[in-house]
Amino acid sequence: MFILKEVKLFIRLISILSSILIVTVLIIKAPLWFANYFTNENVPPPPVATFGIHMPKGYSVHGIDVSKHQGTIDWKRVSLMEKNGIKFRFVYIKATEGISSQDKKFRENWKNSAQQGLLRGAYHFYYPSRDAGRQADNFISTVKLIKGDLPPVVDIEHSNSKSAAKICEGLRVFVDRIEKHYGVKPIIYTNIHFYENFLQGKFDKYPLWISCYFEHERFFSEFTRTWILWQHSEKGNVDGIRGNVDFNVFNGTLEQLRKKGIQ
Repeated sequence: MFILKEVKLFIRLISILSSILIVTVLIIKAPLWFANYFTNENVPPPPVATFGIHMPKGYSVHGIDVSKHQGTIDWKRVSLMEKNGIKFRFVYIKATEGISSQDKKFRENWKNSAQQGLLRGAYHFYYPSRDAGRQADNFISTVKLIKGDLPPVVDIEHSNSKSAAKICEGLRVFVDRIEKHYGVKPIIYTNIHFYENFLQGKFDKYPLWISCYFEHERFFSEFTRTWILWQHSEKGNVDGIRGNVDFNVFNGTLEQLRKKGIQ
């Protein structure tokens, strides 16, 4: 009888230790499993039924911009998404950054977005503190534009402690080289603060893509410079893409946007 009690006690002890071990493993591993599920590129993004933001009125041409941070994108789902008569017509894809970096998802996004009928364009993230010519060469060696592709874009948002004069001097080198190579004026992307402090009145011959997340009425009243693209939100939802996405509108018709592309 005494031996039987010891066996039962031993079994109970093993059971308790096993339970503790299982709980410990779950506490340690569960966050990792959870994170892996939502970041694993092999797991399709969950369906998205709405854009999740207020869309600006009065525009017929909507688009997004993406980079490696959006992971693997299901471009078919992106192209098919439609809500209240709004569909995505174009996408700008990050290609390069600085003098030597290329976005690891660029070629995949470049190919697959075009296959789903979206107008595509490529952009470069520009550093005023780095050699402008070498940055242009990085973009040119990475991006091969063909007829119908949208004009290249230079994304400039930070001063890197450079003066306005130095920033404009370098940016001029970059856009001149890009225009000479592709035969089209590149679009300059920036935000209102950077534009007003560093670029205002210096690059008026270049199309402007302005980033501003103000209420739409405030944007219209506070920014009067002519623009071609407006990035109005960074918190949109798109079917086929995991996480938030930048939303944009084109200031014109779809036919006008097509005419802006490489001829």
